[in-house]
Amino acid sequence: MMSARLKAKSEGKLAKQICEVVLDHFEKQYSRELGDSWSTVRDVLISPSLWQYAILLNRFNYPFELEKDLHLKGYHTLFQGSLAYYPKSMKCYLSRTTDRLPSERHQTGNLKKYYLLNAASLLPVLALELRDGEKVLDMCAAPGGKSIALLQCACPGYLHCNEYDRLRLRWLRQTLESFIPQPLVNIIKVSELDGRGMGDAQPETFDKVLVDAPCSNDRSWLFSSDSQKAACRIQHRRNLPFLQVELLRSAIKALRPGGLLVYSTCTLSKAENQDVISEILNSYSNIVPVDIRGIARTCSQDFTFAPTDQECELLVIPNKGKAWGPMYVAKLKKSWSTGKW
Repeated sequence: MMSARLKAKSEGKLAKQICEVVLDHFEKQYSRELGDSWSTVRDVLISPSLWQYAILLNRFNYPFELEKDLHLKGYHTLFQGSLAYYPKSMKCYLSRTTDRLPSERHQTGNLKKYYLLNAASLLPVLALELRDGEKVLDMCAAPGGKSIALLQCACPGYLHCNEYDRLRLRWLRQTLESFIPQPLVNIIKVSELDGRGMGDAQPETFDKVLVDAPCSNDRSWLFSSDSQKAACRIQHRRNLPFLQVELLRSAIKALRPGGLLVYSTCTLSKAENQDVISEILNSYSNIVPVDIRGIARTCSQDFTFAPTDQECELLVIPNKGKAWGPMYVAKLKKSWSTGKW
């Protein structure tokens, strides 16, 4: 335990400091939930120098010269065409090393050429299987990476990007402005609504719904500079599953029969992941799980997956050389039958 802390601090003397309160909390919970895997996951989580960043190229301002340079440096493309519904229009490059390109500066009127992201955050986007012309809701959209990725996959007929937090909403608007050309902006609506009420406001409106839910973000929580605030967060953590279930109930109302719903978080917490999906599946007779184990089989060279209880779930855990995640993904479908159990 102490060796992990000392390692973090020696590498650390990074700008960020490990929050001992959060690390102790995670140690107790995740050593129980992840077993032997936790020690490796912890070593990656507490060492930002090991974190990797994928490069999502912007098809609306395609960087051909950068792509050539990435090939020369040994980067490879995510999935390399092996996933049945991986769109050719999406190009994401990965490296086995921790080399990182600088982020591009926001400039009004100029589209950015690429977006840096945790590669695992593309899995919920791909699981949604977006098709041209569909109506899509990104219920908790900030900072906007998944909305950007959705638009790399296809051209929806309508994309509703919602964010309840006002500060994060500004970030979302800037991200969209940085990556999306004006003609496409006309099919996008950005709103600042409580996601829990969207289903009642727009019942059975959307073909696809993404709920990238507010969660106990394991990476950022570990580097909280205020231990009192961190302790308060841990106390509030037990309430997050209630919020997540309410968001999913709203999403189900907003989804048309036959539509697909993807739920995702960036935490390892079973209470916020598997338990939330079990609650939904046990509550609705018209919500059925969709098997996504094929993604794990296809992507094992780029991601490390922990075992999960249901065929509709994936849990990406950080590993050395594959330092993506945490990312939990669950895929559900709304059948044509109605009502609850």
